[in-house]
Amino acid sequence: MAAAKKANSAFMKPLQPSEALAEVVGSKALPRTEVTKKLWAYIKKNKLQNPKNKRNILADDTLKVIFGGKKEVSMFDMTKLVGKHLK
Repeated sequence: MAAAKKANSAFMKPLQPSEALAEVVGSKALPRTEVTKKLWAYIKKNKLQNPKNKRNILADDTLKVIFGGKKEVSMFDMTKLVGKHLK
């Protein structure tokens, strides 16, 4: 049980976003959960979900930098790509 709790605290640890990611989520250190929430808010506000497949995100110029230049990524790939922008 302690192991599960420890993993959770690491998940909640504030991480510093890269400059590219800070354009979307702000420059303050945030836990991954907050980064994900803010990313989704940005995606919805800018209507960046693929209308045919809502699990895919269509990158605008700002997100393309975060997504390593990809025009479209799945939700699962997004999490991996965003992880590279957190320290």
